[in-house]
Amino acid sequence: MKFTLLAAALALSATTAFASAEKYVLDPSHSQVLFSYDHLGFSTTYGMFSGFEGEIMFDQENPAASTVSVSMPVMSMFTGWEARSDHFMTEDFFGASEGDMVTFTSTGIEVTGEGTANITGDLTMNGVTKSVVLDAKLNKVDQHPMANKPWAGFNATTTLVRSEFDLGQFAPFVSDEVEVQISVEAQKAD
Repeated sequence: MKFTLLAAALALSATTAFASAEKYVLDPSHSQVLFSYDHLGFSTTYGMFSGFEGEIMFDQENPAASTVSVSMPVMSMFTGWEARSDHFMTEDFFGASEGDMVTFTSTGIEVTGEGTANITGDLTMNGVTKSVVLDAKLNKVDQHPMANKPWAGFNATTTLVRSEFDLGQFAPFVSDEVEVQISVEAQKAD
């Protein structure tokens, strides 16, 4: 009997904790992933992914209980120079075709301060999955003045080693480390 009551109490507390997380969906028109790398020591080269999909199960009272899941088409990459973008899609790098995705699914969140956290998750890119940590910041949670619904904004940064994802062509002349900056907006789901 005690075991049954304990199990019921644990189930209730788990349900209550889960119930406090609210689903937010990414606004693809205001969500971007920027990346940059050193090019032969002469310049810093930039690129971007945008128009991607994802959701955040956001628990404002207990942010560590939140989760993040995002996916973006590899072919949505924009580099500002068509020949470079085309080269990135060849076998030298992604060997990409329609439907190839970059995905991130959180596996844990460690709150590091007021509105900041380290989000650990599985990043899958070019057929390789690695654990990465995003240094994240909550920018704002408020009513969106035009959409008239709750909205949230986040920024995050990380550094990736591209050779770990079988994308190391021309390293070390073109830096193996890629700096990543993420900025997303998400609206509370209906």
